[in-house]
Amino acid sequence: MYTLYFAPGTCALASHIALAESGLPYEVKRIRFAENEQRSEAYLKINPKGRVPALVTDKGVLSETVAILAFIAQAVPQAKLAPLDDAFLFARMQAFNAYLSSTVHVAHAHGRRGARWADEPSSHADMLRKVPHTMGECFRLIENDFLAGPYVLGEQYSVADPYLFTIAGWLEGDKVDISEFPRVQAHYERMKARTAVQKAFAEESAA
Repeated sequence: MYTLYFAPGTCALASHIALAESGLPYEVKRIRFAENEQRSEAYLKINPKGRVPALVTDKGVLSETVAILAFIAQAVPQAKLAPLDDAFLFARMQAFNAYLSSTVHVAHAHGRRGARWADEPSSHADMLRKVPHTMGECFRLIENDFLAGPYVLGEQYSVADPYLFTIAGWLEGDKVDISEFPRVQAHYERMKARTAVQKAFAEESAA
């Protein structure tokens, strides 16, 4: 049994969807950010970073979405959640996921987690104003250069798809109109129809 620690509205949703796709036995546990539970002594023993997601396995705890997604795909090769037999295509998937993690997620976080980078309220306000531009630029690159369609890697679904779906779901809150990116929007709607996505949303609502 795997245990995924998550908080609603976070990137942990990508790992949750991947678990739902995988067929692995798992449970989810909600971390309540409003109560600062991510900084509790109990949770910091699980993930000293004080963030989600964290995946508890029989070999230890994994953090970071990119690592968790790759682990899930490799743990259940028969689920075909990554091109495990093609080193180049697997690396392309990892490059896309790394871009979401290191660039797109950070652009989004500047609007909500400005205290990570600056103390002055004026600095936070400036970062917040910049978010629609930076997120728009990121998704323009995804739309024009990275999204092969119908899935990230083309015809083959992979763990890159729940990750893109998760972050695309933040665009409205970042004041970016997803309709500016028709291929991303089509991908988002396609993902919403998947059973695993609906299962993950239901489990998060019930947790």
